[in-house]
Amino acid sequence: MSETRARLTREYMGISDGLPLEASSGGVDALRADIQRLMDMEAIRQLKHAYFRCIDSANFEELATLFHPDVLVHFKGGNYEWKLQGRDDYLESIQKSFTKNAIGHHNGHQPEIQIHSESEATGIWYLADNMWIKPNFFTTGTALYWDRYVKEAGRWLIRETRYERLYEFMRALDEGITPSSHYLADHGADPPA
Repeated sequence: MSETRARLTREYMGISDGLPLEASSGGVDALRADIQRLMDMEAIRQLKHAYFRCIDSANFEELATLFHPDVLVHFKGGNYEWKLQGRDDYLESIQKSFTKNAIGHHNGHQPEIQIHSESEATGIWYLADNMWIKPNFFTTGTALYWDRYVKEAGRWLIRETRYERLYEFMRALDEGITPSSHYLADHGADPPA
């Protein structure tokens, strides 16, 4: 990506302050609403952690349950930009990456979750990842994710997910990799022909 990059500010990401994180001075109903917001934040953390677990384990069936049907996906890496609309298109595309030849390690850290209403929230996540493609290709780096979430039928779903790399190294390794354990060899999608 050789063009001048935008600063990854909350404004650029479209992230505004959510409802205040302070206990209300109201009665029991207000206290219940405060507790519900905290529970919603925890539900969103679990949602995003499930996302990382599902992609690294090629659990595409469960991964599908984490997204809104009309999800917008927009990822910018060192030499790629990936933009998709819709859960089915995203799942079809990601299956091409998490194949029997891949080894993935994606961790999302430091969530900044903003609850905007009973059914809308946003989040910023710090990604650290490693990806090996057999026999000898390796990618590592970090990125900032920013997401929009919606709550439908009592469940939070990812409505939009975006990331931009902070840094990324991609290289061919001198030798092929031979892991002593390789989960995706058994459970990943078949590599494209």
